[in-house]
Amino acid sequence: MTFSSPKSKPVFYKKLEEMFGLDLRSLALFRMGLAVILLADLAIRAGDLAAHYSDAGVLPRSLLQEVARTGYWSIHALSGAPLFQGFLFLLAGFFALLMLVGYRTRIAAIASWVLLISLHNRNPALIFAADDVLRALMFWAMFLPLGACYSIDSALNTSKERLPERILTGATVALIVQQCFIYIFSALIKAKSSVWLDGSAVYYALSYDQYVTPFGAFLLNFRPLLSLFTHSTMILEWFGPLLIFFPFRTNFFRNLAIITFISLHIGFGLTLNLGIFPFLSCFSWLAFIPSETWNRWQKRISTPERQGLQIYYDADCGFCKKVVYLLRTFLVLPGTPLLMAQDDPSIHADMQAQNSWVIVDWMGNRRFKFEGIIYVVSLSPVLGWLAPVLSLSPLKAAGNRFYEAIATNRKFAGNFTKPFKFRPLTLRPSRAISAIVLVLLFYTFLWNLSSYAPDAFKRRTWHRTEIVGRITRLDQSWSIFAPSPPRDDGWHVIPAQLADGSEVDIFRNAPVNWEKPSLATRSEIYQNMQWRTYFINLNRAIGEKLYPGYGQYLCQSWNANHSASQQIQTLEVYFMNERTVPPGETQTLEQELGWQQTCSK
Repeated sequence: MTFSSPKSKPVFYKKLEEMFGLDLRSLALFRMGLAVILLADLAIRAGDLAAHYSDAGVLPRSLLQEVARTGYWSIHALSGAPLFQGFLFLLAGFFALLMLVGYRTRIAAIASWVLLISLHNRNPALIFAADDVLRALMFWAMFLPLGACYSIDSALNTSKERLPERILTGATVALIVQQCFIYIFSALIKAKSSVWLDGSAVYYALSYDQYVTPFGAFLLNFRPLLSLFTHSTMILEWFGPLLIFFPFRTNFFRNLAIITFISLHIGFGLTLNLGIFPFLSCFSWLAFIPSETWNRWQKRISTPERQGLQIYYDADCGFCKKVVYLLRTFLVLPGTPLLMAQDDPSIHADMQAQNSWVIVDWMGNRRFKFEGIIYVVSLSPVLGWLAPVLSLSPLKAAGNRFYEAIATNRKFAGNFTKPFKFRPLTLRPSRAISAIVLVLLFYTFLWNLSSYAPDAFKRRTWHRTEIVGRITRLDQSWSIFAPSPPRDDGWHVIPAQLADGSEVDIFRNAPVNWEKPSLATRSEIYQNMQWRTYFINLNRAIGEKLYPGYGQYLCQSWNANHSASQQIQTLEVYFMNERTVPPGETQTLEQELGWQQTCSK
């Protein structure tokens, strides 16, 4: 990857670019992080595909309209068949993979955003804070040049035009400002609650058994530390994002913000079960790594071994040419010369004798076949750790056989790279698109601000434009643990009367037990963040609309897998309400009946 020099730009523009521009390499990391999150999220949700997204699940389409808001749309709601849902999951996974490797990246990002919104709108009862963050980031990602670096698109770039080191557009401004919205508006909402001001919020968060991890529960023994965590979190959310905009020593303060917030989210992940949220938040900060940081790192890894590497390929083999260009990109060896073997008689002779590419190291030594692959991999600053693994005798022998099979069947192997075409890659930001993005960013700001606006404004003015936010899903609310951590703690017990007269808790598939489950048992019951969120919602206002579908789902799913004598006749859903109380107070426990269901045959 080559970059153009920024020296010719005016000083003012260079400073503006430093504050609001993003490095193409950082955007590549951001792209890969988003793609990994999309794939992981799909894999987790796929385990409950029928239960959460089909008509046989907890929210059939007949009930979806009762919980979905006006303007929400979903391709997933076109059919209630599990097979149809599975197809859409595979399609979403396909586009996420394209994002990961950076092939037709803009198309892949748009398709991923569409399918993500569709999936979220299919079952709003499963939506958690991480889903809101992911939708927001994916929206602005569609307008960013995510495939300009470390991608198939960049590897097969035929343009002679040098790419800029970083880019300043409406989309880069939007992504930076959006990141600030997430924290600052969350802090603004939290400021409404006394628990964030008196230092007790983290105590309540770690007392919430629906989320807390064993380590988080252990920290409850250190009350003064929890007060410190509460105040430091508020300060970080209020002022931490502003470090991005420091007009002097911008790179230093931006790196400080990145490290600080990644550390904050690692802390969240260690103490609370928050699904993909900590990982997504960490990846999101990678987009802001300054160019200066990248340049220092590249200078540090520019060793004589890497600078002296030369790779020769068969000019008559289109497959060979694509492979070496892809290897150079994904092994992060951007300055490595890729040369045609036919241009050097000695190299060409070795290529024909060995039926292999030719790798020339910095000392002039030549390597061939899989031995050459091991050497090139060993020089990768990112994947170099794989070289000792590839050098193991069994893998090395298998690698040599595989290389020889490919080398003798190049035409057939070319079928695998045929879809990947050499194309010019240029970055010419559109002012019109930047203007549209900035207008949408301002709309997003107003949406975030609207929760503080007078009711008269909402009714007369803002209500007319809400449909835009619903359709684009820019309807943002950063209310995780805001205005205060939830206190409606407890657990569910679902006793069912079976046809043989016995009683069983079908929630745990065990004899009825009203005792409080351990954190380990909770992790078995709530297998992922979607189930945790769903059961929390069952105990809230939306639960009245969810219970009919859930009751029918319990009947159908249990009876379909048990004999006639074990069929459910009736069931009851209880919530053992263990509301969190202030430190030192006695906690009470109330048994609340949420739903009764008769399972018809």
